[in-house]
Parts: sequence; structure tokens; C-alpha cells
Amino acid sequence: MSEYLVETENLCKEFKGFAAVSNVTLKVRTGSIHALIGPNGAGKTTCFNLLTKFLKPTAGTIRYRGQDITDLPPTDVARRGMVRSFQISAVFPGMTALENVKLALQRARGGSFDFWRSRSALRAYDTRARELLDDVGLGDFAGTMAAEMPYGRKRALEIATTLALDPDMLLLDEPMAGMAHEEIDRISALIRRIGKNRTILMVEHNLNVVADLSDEITVLARGEILAQGSYRDIADHPGVREAYLGV
Repeated sequence: MSEYLVETENLCKEFKGFAAVSNVTLKVRTGSIHALIGPNGAGKTTCFNLLTKFLKPTAGTIRYRGQDITDLPPTDVARRGMVRSFQISAVFPGMTALENVKLALQRARGGSFDFWRSRSALRAYDTRARELLDDVGLGDFAGTMAAEMPYGRKRALEIATTLALDPDMLLLDEPMAGMAHEEIDRISALIRRIGKNRTILMVEHNLNVVADLSDEITVLARGEILAQGSYRDIADHPGVREAYLGV
């Protein structure tokens, strides 16, 4: 396996002449937790959208497992093992936690029309779905409607549905946004646990979380890479202190 799971080279994205991302060369080491940080408008979410192919780059290349995926559609990238979450929790509120995870597990059935079948056809997914709920601390919420779950639990459920796709790489877009302190601790522990056998790239504004979880950090400012390295490296960088911390 390559030392780097994801690499970009001179990645650019322009919107009507405005450079949202400019010449970003990023390397995410296999098996690491890599944080992408920066002030508002720095281009972090645009980078995520480029990597997962929700946006097409203006210039530059993206490689996953050493293969060029620059021109692939989002579905193909996800099938190769790169799966993302979003800033807003994306679960089905009218379904239970167990049903949400089972729905994600059905991806393995391809294009089958399981919604026309009896419930018994999908019971084979129960065991694995409950295992995933246990993995994210939701074992006691299997029968709870997603709409009735606290926000932090919904984010954990979203991670469970993402893990159901069996990804090699998770891209987490602001996983701690809107969470209370105790929820942050819970999701941080979850990310650390699932990061033991996966590669994680996350956008996160909470610097305490970034310092605690990240093996490496990339700082963006005005669409460009300002600094890269460990938390200690970037915390002492004068440009980072000025652009990100306002010091």
C-alpha cells in the first residue's frame, strides 16, 4: 500500500474568476487522522467537495491509492472506498437507527428493488447493523426514531451509516459542529477508535479536538496552503497565528 492514500497536485477551483482553492498540493498519509483547518472562507469545504467529486476542479489532479480519480463521478469515488459526511447530519428522520444502518448496508445488493420485498428479505443485515450501532455507542438506540435522537447521537448514527459502506477513508466535515461538551468528548473518542484501522481527513474548527486527534494538520488561508505539520508546528507558525487565531 502507498504511503499516501490521497494526494492532490496543484488543485485549483475557480468560481467566475474567484479562486476558492489555489494550487493545493495535499498528501494524506495512509492510516492517519489528518485535519484540514483555517478561518471561514479558507476553502476547506471546497477542498472536500473536490476530493469527493461534488465539484470538478478547474485545474490539478487528485490521486487515490496512486490512481488518478480527477475525472471520476462521486459514486465511483465512493465505491473505491472514499466516503464523506456533511456539516448537516444526513440521516432519515422517519426511520429507526437500525433501519438507517440497514439501508446503508443494502448497497452491497446493488440495484435490487428491496423496497418491494418483505421485511424478512432484509433480516440478514440485522446482526451487522447492530454491530455497527454498538461500535458508535448506539446499541441502546436501535429502535429509536432518528428524529427523536439528540444531535450528537444523530452524528454518531451518520458515522455508523458511513461505516456500513466499509470505507478505507472517511472525510468528516465539521463533525463537532453544534455539539455540547459531553457530545464532543463522545464523538472524539469514536473518531479515535475508528481511526485505528482507517484513514480520516476532517475539517474541524475546534482546535482542542484538532490537537487531541490529529497526526498531521494542513492550514488553509484564502484557498492556499499556509502551513502543514503537527499541531505544535502549526501553533507556532506566525502566519497561522495571524490568519487563523487573529494574533
